[in-house]
Order: sequence, then structure tokens, then C-alpha cells
Amino acid sequence: MEGSRPATPEAPPENLWSSILDSVSSSRSIPSKQVLLLGPSSSGKSVLASALLQKPVSEESKDETRSDFALGYDWADIRDDGDEDTLARLSVYTVPSDAIAYTSLIPHFLPPRVSLPHTLVMIVLDWTRPWTFVDNLQTWLMWVEIWAKGDGSRDLDIVREENHERLQHHLQHYTEPSVDTVPATSNISSNTVLPLGPGTLTHNSAGVPIIVVCTKSDLIDEGNDLVGASSSGMGGMVKGKGGEWEERTDGVMQVLRTICLKYGASLFYTTQQPNTLQVLRQYALHLLFIPPAPSPMASGSEASAPLRNPFVFHHKPNTLDRDRIVVPAGWDSWGKIGVLREGFEAKVWGEAWEADLDADVMESEDHSGAKKMYKMLVPDQGAKPPPLPPFNAPMAEQAFLAKHYDENAKKPDRDPRGAFRNPTDTAAAGIVGPLGSSSFNLPNVERALSEMEAGMGMTSSLNASTTADGARRPSQRTATGANVTTHVGRPPSSPTIGTSPSSTGGQTQHEVLQNFFQSLLSSRDRGGASATAKSTGPKTNGNTSGTDDTS
Repeated sequence: MEGSRPATPEAPPENLWSSILDSVSSSRSIPSKQVLLLGPSSSGKSVLASALLQKPVSEESKDETRSDFALGYDWADIRDDGDEDTLARLSVYTVPSDAIAYTSLIPHFLPPRVSLPHTLVMIVLDWTRPWTFVDNLQTWLMWVEIWAKGDGSRDLDIVREENHERLQHHLQHYTEPSVDTVPATSNISSNTVLPLGPGTLTHNSAGVPIIVVCTKSDLIDEGNDLVGASSSGMGGMVKGKGGEWEERTDGVMQVLRTICLKYGASLFYTTQQPNTLQVLRQYALHLLFIPPAPSPMASGSEASAPLRNPFVFHHKPNTLDRDRIVVPAGWDSWGKIGVLREGFEAKVWGEAWEADLDADVMESEDHSGAKKMYKMLVPDQGAKPPPLPPFNAPMAEQAFLAKHYDENAKKPDRDPRGAFRNPTDTAAAGIVGPLGSSSFNLPNVERALSEMEAGMGMTSSLNASTTADGARRPSQRTATGANVTTHVGRPPSSPTIGTSPSSTGGQTQHEVLQNFFQSLLSSRDRGGASATAKSTGPKTNGNTSGTDDTS
């Protein structure tokens, strides 16, 4: 007994409960699926997101002037018909526009290596702007190709190959659903394998499930007037129940079906009616749960029991009802596209699409691509910016100044000094030059010179009388001192450049100016000497007390 027992008991696993919980959670894990909504603003993406998640549309989503987030997100659980079990968790990502600031965020939330097998791309087109269909499709389909390439790692290449095989297997095994009963298995259960037709799945190397949704299709036949005339001579786009407009809308659908066929994509028209949105939701879930393609090395017994798609799509294709078009992936072909309207060549449009994708061909001006052909079918009626005013070539700066200088030099009234010039003076000065002779003839100068000469005469007479009669009475000396103060101490008026013709005595202007300023300096010196004589005179020549008077 003792020899049969181990020496030491076996230690239990450290994370026993964690391993148990992990095994249970993995067995009952809910698959996660993603839908990526791409399209321009105000195209109805919020309505589609609410229909996919079966949630009511918020009031903010109905407002066309609302501000979109950089990347919208919402999710919901997908339940079975009995609403008992949760089959999957559906996440919807909404991109506001094709700006690089928005599209660069998507790989951070949906890395292709992890999310590629579980992601469906939905490209939204707006029927109120049908002239933008081809441009938007080319922009978004090229972006999907770039996003699916990722970093180009080996693991991602394996995922891309498996995804492409799964989509190709789905297209080859597509069978139109029967009207009698809904099949219990997936539509890919048929053993008949048909080769892909011409122009089918020539692109989309990563096998991304794509649905092109044209929203607001109930406005196709809205009774409006002429929208615009085509420069190609094909007439205008008349919205209404007319033969020409129906031909154009059928041509638009043929172009869209041809492009979708090259990417293995499907085409749906939707309105605000819940039934069209419900059909779109059922098909989106059907594509998200496409079973993987069976391995080519599988035996016959394994191949006879394919995996079942839990969401079977049982709606038949519809290309007649213009507001509820349903074209599932795998059903369409060039032959079915040409039957809708005679004269349409799917091969020509396919080659034109290839020419647009070729960067070298697009640079040439004479190439006929799908964009150019589509503009002939549907003219651009979008809002155009106002035209720019005609270009005004200004005159060179130096030429402008030289022209006006010559003109102004001939006009004497252009000289600003003319306001100070004597009208009788005929001497005309240039625009720029020395001061004219008439600029000295100002009345203030004449008055200043007269006052200066009168002051000089009175000062001379005062000095003579003071020397001859030094013994006069104090009253007389006081009166004389007052007279000196009156004439000598008078401050001269502020001089102004100028002279009077009567006082010049035949002298030149420069001599008059020199004499004028010299007289101001000499009068100031004489005024200082007179003030000194006034302060010393009473002490030497007179006595206020009367002691010198002997009489």
C-alpha cells in the first residue's frame, strides 16, 4: 500500500478557477461583427445605422445641420427569431466624410488583421445627388483596398487570402431562393460550382463584403422641372415619370451594377419605409455570417456537411421596382445588366473604370474614363461657387508715378505753397525747389520792422538827453526813466520772415533779413545798457533827501 502511493501528492493547478471560467466563456462566447458605414454627409447614414441596430432615430440625427463626430459608434446584440439567445454583437462605425482626418482613424479601431473576417463595408450614395455616384464609389472603393492591405505582414496576407476564398465560394454557390419554402440550409449548400462570369470579382483582393446602398430612392421620380441640360446633346435630366428620365435612371443602375460586379458587391435601393431597411438588415447579417470556404483537402464526408449560415436571406432579386432595388452578390452578370436597357455595353464601362484607376492614364487629357462617360449621362447639377471677377493687371508702380509726375508738373495750382504766394508775383516755382520771392511779403514782417525802427529812434534820443541834462529834478528823471522803459524794454514782436518793399531801400532780400536779425541783437544790447544806467543814475546825479541842493 505504501509503496503504491506517490512519495509527494500532486500539486493542484495554480489557476484552477481561471481555467474553468475561461473554458466556459470560450464555449459560450458571443461572436462580434462590425459594419463600416462610408459616405458623404447628409446621405442618410444615421438612418441606416439605426435600422441595422433596430434602434429609433434620434432627433439630433434628423437635423441636417448637426455636427458629426470624427468617428460615430454604436452597438446592439443580435438575437434569434424567438428573441431568446444572443447570436452576435453588432457594432456600427460611421465615417462622416472621406477626409484623411477621419479615414486615418479607422485602422486604430478596426485593424484589418483582426477585424477583416468580421467586417462588412456599406457605401452610401444619395439619390438627391446622382451626379456624384461614380466619384464617391471610386473614392471609397480605393480606400477599402488600401485599408485591407494594412501593413503588408505575412499574417495579414493569409487572412486576406482566406477571406477572398470565402467570398468567391459564396458567389460561385449562390442560388436564387425559392418562393415555396425557405431552405433549411445556407444558399451555398449546392454542389454545383459555376465559374465566375466575365467582369466578376476582378478587384477586392481581400474579399471584403461590400454593399452599395442608394438612399432616398423614393425621390427618383419626384415631379420636378428640368434639372439641367447636358453639354453632350443628350438633353436635360427631367425628374418625372417620363421616358427620357427613366432611361437615364436605368442607365445609372446599369453603371452601378457593373461596378459592383467587379468587386463582388451587392446593390440596394432604400427609402424611409421600414420594409426596405429591414431587407437591407437581413442581407447585411447574411453576409457577415458567411461560412468559411471548405478546405480543398477535405474528404468527401466532410464536404457533404457544410456549415450553416444562421441568417439565411430568402428575398428574391428585384430590378424592376425603382425604389426598392435588390441585387445580391453572386446573382448579377453582364448579360442580366444588358437586358435592362438596350444599348448599354458593360464591357466598355468596365474598361473605362479600369482606365480611371490607372494613374498614368488619368494624367492624359484624351482618355475616356468612367467619370467622363458618366458626366455625359448625368450632368453635374451641384451648387457651383460664384465666378471670380476678371483679373485686373495693374500698371507698374514706377510707370504710374512717372505718368502722374509729368501731368502734375504742368499744373501750377498743384504747388501747395501757392496759398502763401502773392497773386501779383508772376515768378512760378516748380513743384520741388527753393522758396519763391513772394513768400517773404507778409504783413506781420512789415509791422515788426516798423516797430523796430521806431524803437531804435527813441532809444538814440533818450541816450543824448540823459547825458546832457544829468541834474534835472527827480520828477523829470523819473519821467525819462519811464520813457526808456516804454521804448527800450518793449519786447519785440515775434519776427516772421519777410520785408516791405518801401523799407528795403533797394537792398536785396538777403540783406534785409541780415539787417533785421542784426538790429534785434543790437537792440537787445542797448536795452541791457539802459537798464544798468537806470539803476546807477539816482545815486550819482541826484539825492532824494535834498542835501545836495544848496539853494
